[in-house]
Amino acid sequence: MRVAMIGTGYVGLVSGACFADFGHVVTCVDKDASKIDRLHQNIMPIYEPGLDDLVEKNVKAERLFFTTEAKDAIADADAVFIAVGTPSRRGDGHADLSYVYAAAEEIAELMDGFTVVVTKSTVPVGTGDEVEEIIRKKRPDADFAVVSNPEFLREGAAIKDFKIPDRVVVGTDNEQAREVMRELYRPLFLNETPILFTARRTSELIKYAANAFLAVKITFINEMADLCEAVGANVQEVSRGNGVEGRIGKKFMHAGPGYGGSCFPKDTLALTKTANDHDSPVRIVDTVVEVNAARKKAMAKKVIAAMGGDVAGKTIGVLGLAFKQNTDDMRDAPSLDIVPALIEAGASIKAFDPEAMEEAKHLLDGVSYADNAYDAVEGANAMVILTEWDQFRALDLDRIKSELKDDVVVDLRNIYSPEDMAKRGFTYTSIGRPA
Repeated sequence: MRVAMIGTGYVGLVSGACFADFGHVVTCVDKDASKIDRLHQNIMPIYEPGLDDLVEKNVKAERLFFTTEAKDAIADADAVFIAVGTPSRRGDGHADLSYVYAAAEEIAELMDGFTVVVTKSTVPVGTGDEVEEIIRKKRPDADFAVVSNPEFLREGAAIKDFKIPDRVVVGTDNEQAREVMRELYRPLFLNETPILFTARRTSELIKYAANAFLAVKITFINEMADLCEAVGANVQEVSRGNGVEGRIGKKFMHAGPGYGGSCFPKDTLALTKTANDHDSPVRIVDTVVEVNAARKKAMAKKVIAAMGGDVAGKTIGVLGLAFKQNTDDMRDAPSLDIVPALIEAGASIKAFDPEAMEEAKHLLDGVSYADNAYDAVEGANAMVILTEWDQFRALDLDRIKSELKDDVVVDLRNIYSPEDMAKRGFTYTSIGRPA
């Protein structure tokens, strides 16, 4: 089948490359000419393990194309995916749908013959109705169907999540559109992937409900970590003791500095706004948003306390800036709250992240950047681990100890063992575990 992917951001680029790898012919469209030029050189605009190889392979096979010109891509397509950004709107927290609506306008002008218009972007309930109205108003005689097909990709594992998903959700009541979507995802039938067909509004809500529930799990275990610290319990054992319970599950039950990234912060906020607009508040999610925001700010205080209550004039080596490992995504990363708070308290920050430093330079002022983890902690009064990159899990701790001035380690990802760190002579602080 022929696919047009509007937007070459995280979702559009990964989805387009994976559909091409399934054997479909995919044209990814973006108005950013410099991004398209870089893609033609196989330079990825994002860091995602394996994506450059996947793109290169399918470009060479002439199944994947990149362009700034939407005309032919949309006119020839059986399905046009809208995969543009839906950031939080300034001022009120609602999802900004201006890019989605602009894409709908363009699709309406250029589509030819029966076309399935698919909202892949995360959008509030009812957005598909708006997209359909925009297209119908511009092209009253057009033959098309608007479908919701939310993505469930984890940054750092997106290719696997697309090719071996837990489920595929398709929201449409149009049988012709269903057949197109079945054909697009036909390769997944071999893996017996559940493909759930629902009404369009239900599909839109499934995505928000999923992200909100996962955010609730993260926030819950973070609050349990605080309670563990207060009573002398171990949050990792609490997590394991409950994660084996089939009704609970072990995923997203790891305590840390709070969730961030491109999805959970904006999607939980958008869900609460939608719920309030319909006089059906989701109070649990409201609280999760508030607790998570407060937690990220509290982590700076935790670092300061571990350093004796005063960081003025001290140097802190920070390992990790991205919101999680295996990505360069800095959106709503805990580091954006923690690092400025430490600088405001008088600390000097020297940071290292394997992939996110270039993006961090645009977002964090007053930070010096290191070439590696050991450079970051050289002469520092403390080492603080903010992101759980694999390369931080097996550091040469003897070398770290020799590089540090005061032997203080604050591990906000619980990578190391408190007992082992104490034996090595570190003053070690982690999340929700006895020292």
